Amino acid sequence: MSCPPKSDDLVFFVNGRKVIERNADPEVTLLNFLRKNLRLTGTKYACGRGGCGACTVMVSKHDPVSAKIRHFSITACLVPICSLYGAAVTTVEGIGSINTRLHPVQERIARSHGTQCGFCTPGMVMSMYTLLRNHLQPSEEQLMEALGGNLCRCTGYRPILESGRTFCVESTGCQKKRTGKCCLDLGGNDSSSLSRESDICTDLFVEEEFQPLDPTQELIFPPELLRMAKNPEKQTLTFHGERVTWISPGTLKDLLELKAKHPEAPLVLGNTSLGPAMKSQGRVHPILLSPARISELSMVFKTSDGLTIGAGCSLAQVKDILAEQVSELPEEKTQTYRALLKHLKSLAGQQIRNMASLGGHVISRHCYSDLNPILVVGNATLNLISEEGTRQIPLNDHFLAGLASADLKPEEILESVYIPHSQKWEFVSAFRQAQCQQNALADVSAGMRVILEEATDTIKELSLSYGGVGEATIGAHKSCQQLIGRPWNEPMLEEACRLLLEEVSLPGWAPGGRVEFKRTLVVSFFFKFYLEVLQELKKLVKVSDSHHYPEISDKFLSALEDFPVTGPQGVQRYQSVDSHQSLQDPVGRPIMHLSGLKHATGEAIFCDDIPMVDRELFMVLVTSTKAHAKIISIDLSEALELPGVVDVITAEDIPGTNGAEDDKLLAVDEVLCVGQIICAVVAETDVQAKRAIEKIKITYKDLEPIIFTINDAIKHNSFLCPEKKLEQGNIEEAFEKVDQIVEGEVHVGGQEHFYMETQRVIVIPKAEDKELDIYVSTQDPAHVQKTVSSTLNIPINRITCHVKRVGGGFGGKVGRPAVFGAIAAVGAIKTGRPIRLVLDREDDMLITGGRHPLFGKYKVGFMNNGRIKALDIECFINGGCTLDDSEQVTEFLILKLENAYKIRNLRFRGRACMTNLPSNTAFRGFGFPQGTLITESCITAVAAKCGLLPEEIREKNMYKTVDKTIYKQAFSPETLIRCWNECLDKSSFHSRRIQVEEFNKKNYWKKKGIAIIPMKFSVGFAATSYHQAAALVHIYTDGSVLVTHGGNELGQGIHTKMLQVASRELKLPMSYMHICETSTATVPNTIATAASIGSDVNGKAVQNACQILLKRLEPIIKKNPGGTWEDWIEAAFEQRISLSATGYFRGYKADMDWEKGEGDPFPYYVYGAACSEVEIDCLTGAHKKIRTDIIMDACCSLNPAIDIGQVEGSFIQGMGLYTTEELKYSPEGVLYSRGPDEYKIPTITDVPEEFNVSLLPSSRTPLTIYSSKGLGESGMFLGSSVFFAITDAVAAACKERDIVEDFIVKSPATPEQVRMACADRFTEMIPRDDPKTFKPWSIPIA
Repeated sequence: MSCPPKSDDLVFFVNGRKVIERNADPEVTLLNFLRKNLRLTGTKYACGRGGCGACTVMVSKHDPVSAKIRHFSITACLVPICSLYGAAVTTVEGIGSINTRLHPVQERIARSHGTQCGFCTPGMVMSMYTLLRNHLQPSEEQLMEALGGNLCRCTGYRPILESGRTFCVESTGCQKKRTGKCCLDLGGNDSSSLSRESDICTDLFVEEEFQPLDPTQELIFPPELLRMAKNPEKQTLTFHGERVTWISPGTLKDLLELKAKHPEAPLVLGNTSLGPAMKSQGRVHPILLSPARISELSMVFKTSDGLTIGAGCSLAQVKDILAEQVSELPEEKTQTYRALLKHLKSLAGQQIRNMASLGGHVISRHCYSDLNPILVVGNATLNLISEEGTRQIPLNDHFLAGLASADLKPEEILESVYIPHSQKWEFVSAFRQAQCQQNALADVSAGMRVILEEATDTIKELSLSYGGVGEATIGAHKSCQQLIGRPWNEPMLEEACRLLLEEVSLPGWAPGGRVEFKRTLVVSFFFKFYLEVLQELKKLVKVSDSHHYPEISDKFLSALEDFPVTGPQGVQRYQSVDSHQSLQDPVGRPIMHLSGLKHATGEAIFCDDIPMVDRELFMVLVTSTKAHAKIISIDLSEALELPGVVDVITAEDIPGTNGAEDDKLLAVDEVLCVGQIICAVVAETDVQAKRAIEKIKITYKDLEPIIFTINDAIKHNSFLCPEKKLEQGNIEEAFEKVDQIVEGEVHVGGQEHFYMETQRVIVIPKAEDKELDIYVSTQDPAHVQKTVSSTLNIPINRITCHVKRVGGGFGGKVGRPAVFGAIAAVGAIKTGRPIRLVLDREDDMLITGGRHPLFGKYKVGFMNNGRIKALDIECFINGGCTLDDSEQVTEFLILKLENAYKIRNLRFRGRACMTNLPSNTAFRGFGFPQGTLITESCITAVAAKCGLLPEEIREKNMYKTVDKTIYKQAFSPETLIRCWNECLDKSSFHSRRIQVEEFNKKNYWKKKGIAIIPMKFSVGFAATSYHQAAALVHIYTDGSVLVTHGGNELGQGIHTKMLQVASRELKLPMSYMHICETSTATVPNTIATAASIGSDVNGKAVQNACQILLKRLEPIIKKNPGGTWEDWIEAAFEQRISLSATGYFRGYKADMDWEKGEGDPFPYYVYGAACSEVEIDCLTGAHKKIRTDIIMDACCSLNPAIDIGQVEGSFIQGMGLYTTEELKYSPEGVLYSRGPDEYKIPTITDVPEEFNVSLLPSSRTPLTIYSSKGLGESGMFLGSSVFFAITDAVAAACKERDIVEDFIVKSPATPEQVRMACADRFTEMIPRDDPKTFKPWSIPIA
């Protein structure tokens, strides 16, 4: 074999240390290099596509143009190490450590309670750190911008932003510290329990205790790199990898020579386009050319008629350049620049804007491009260069469509882009609509430009360009030509819309779907442009002028305003501890998460951060590409021949049981869904394993039926378990006696867990007795242990599962990790070597399933005064291809359907449908968030029919006195009513309802909505045995205490709370105590950490263990009351008193008899209420969350900071379920939404502008530990207050437009759903396709 040509040395710095890589591989990313080569595991792998920000680091480079050092944040998962020549990289480990010195950013995010699971925290820290390196006292706008590319699934963002705000110059936060009065403490009468402010706290941390930010302490830019930058080597650098060669020329001349020699080689700067394509499509380019060292490509030239920007400038630099031009030039010259700036603010996240180049954006020609449509209408010119010389081509539709005559020649490169100034009487606007406001690809983007004849409204020139409505950016030339010479008035608008819909046509099957929505946006955007131009004309033309332009009605003016991006403000209220409580007793105090500081420094170790062990192998799973098929053959031969491949694990290798009969670990003979695991490749590296799976050839024969939707399952009678049913009263009789009956449908889409840390497991076989050590990210290590035991056919006592911490779970790590653990264990036993299995985000989303989509039908009978007398609900959930938790979800859904309402005559029925989709599983709320949406939709329908407000119907039908639920469990609704009244009061609901109505009367195209939702959430599993818990507490002879218990740290702070309990019971500071990990060897036979009761039951067990120990120590303490803790422990050891105790809690009693339809299935309820106000844009479907107030009954919170964090985090996750999170499946059952690009969880800009959370004071429950309650899941459903506020706003629009309500509710309320519900002249004019005439791009599965 010939040895590869020698590479140059790659020189760069990481955290101030020089790195010389002699064999740099162009396919290795900075993230891989940091984690594997340098063992810097603080930088996390979460999506691999630059979409989540978990791998954010700072790069510093010397900028040859400005001669300054540039610091910018980037996502390490996209950056090839070869692009870092001469750069300095700073990771989270480089800025501070708990062992040396914390950086103020790290300290503040932790002490502000901005970390929960902590997986996203290093990325958040580095985004903020980079901001502070550039702006010592940033504005709030800059802070929001810096964090816009970072996702968090746990916290709800508010505390993260709060920590960043402490650095801001014009902090618009709460004025309480200065004036003593909170700006948000509005209204409220004196009978309100929350207004007894003496025992109410609003501070979760003390800002004065933070260390100051000292810029002189930061790492300097390495002098060696500065010397290299100032005397740059002009030689070409070459780095040879196994498959790819990276060539980085030092001069423009060399670059042009290389491009002529390798015309097919792409130029790579940010790798934000090529990187994801190489990852998802496996595309490999043998040669990559890097123009990073060519300063000519970053030049900016300003002339009297325009601006030339180098193609190598990053989009962030372009933004700064344009902002400077806008501030310097008169407004009439900067129309195009303003339009570009508008889109640059919301295009991707800050890290991507820092990496992506202007040239790359233009040349990539993405159909959804935000900038290209504006550059087209702005008459931008592309300056090309090659060895032959220079030439200019217009940036127009022909170029963007890739027509050879209008394109670059293979040997040419793009040197710069010329954007001309605009002129007087020229108007340029930009529009975009995406699934959410920031960091989301546009559904439709548009650039529009018109030049009018001077001092008239006659169209002289018109240019309209659209992205997202075709394979390329599309211009509407014919329409524009036909409108030239027309006056800018209403008849022109009508004609323009008609012409546009003919020219910009989109077939019904178009990729990306949302076809009718996109057609509507094409004309809605033009209408917005029409209004904008009229408004500008008014400014230009004096009132005295004789020319009369069409008037814009005042009601239409709000259509001109985009929703601003504002950082959330808010107050968090909780009851302070009793003044008599010992200062040493931490219970009830806002104690920081035990791992908070380690999260912030990257020193918290997650499963995949564990160093590689000797001879470790990497496993990758092979999944089915068919939804229902017989496996004819599996050919492994090619895969096994590849270098590094050790083995392929199939069902035949399993020594014990292969899962359950209808739920196999590895498929045998038949596959039931796309994404079902068939086999697994084991190789020396992850790269080798991933290459091998492409070589495995599986032949299938399709089987019938193939079922994806709930409707299809009902037709085929395809169900996973028997119907679940509850009934009370006489429903048929009641329906006969009511004044009115309404029937409706509710469709709730599924939801992906999107835990930041994907599923991962390490299995280490030991040398003797078939023992295994398993390190796994799970909520239920005992289940992993049992599954591995049965799979390998070895006793449970040989298997130890370790869980240090989990990077988010939300139910998705209850059952699934056992599957991955068992498959990895088979690989470990077969090869005799340790196995590491880490799922890519795409595979995780494809394989693991999520929240059950739901279809519900209701029939509700009521009196004209709004009193509901009868309610009949039938629900169907999409369970996927195996049972999993679907039966329990159906049961819980039915048990919880009544929510807060006492209705005498009820019938609830539920079925779990079997379909050919990956099996759906447990998810936070466990059926409640989907099911209760039906109940609340009934309330809204009744209100509409009675002509009353929804809140009046809710109040009229709520439980009022001690009563029994539909399943005959007694409870008192007193706390529920208190939450409701507090929420009405604290949110000033009634006065704001009037303000909303006033706003809606004055505005046609924008509407506000407000909703208040009550909640009765039942906590726990409906079985006593699932409520048991155990703990083991050791006291060592130095007095230190080790606590272990059966709960798993998922980010919910269970370990923190357990030490608070132990501290109180042992009357000892928390500093004496430690929790190492959760292990099946220390606490056996544990129950999953789920159902909101982890802290409840494990707290009882820890309490029991501590009480046993204290009782043993009692005689010693009595004998020496003045002694220290250490004295007592020493004496106990001398007297041979055991200093180790097992604590045990037998569990809350819980049972349910489905035959009788009665029982006490839940230990207790959590009550709450939420009020949300939104504003919608009827033309685009976008919405803005104005304010949310939550009142939650936590009784006596163990830790108000953690509990408020749980409420906020679950609320934001619920809000995502009901507004932006949409799973799309192909007609063949393939999940399209498999990463943050396609699946949009809420970002920092989605948090309500005002976000207030109050824990209800003076509330008690005798059942639980210290009268606390479990709040892990309950806030999820309160996110529906945003959904119903949107529904309220849509109803206001429909009422004004005389649209009859159809009582079909669809969640999530995406921009598409909202826009199409607000029917108007534009939705009426779009062409509609007959669904029978084409195959849709995606299918609705609910």
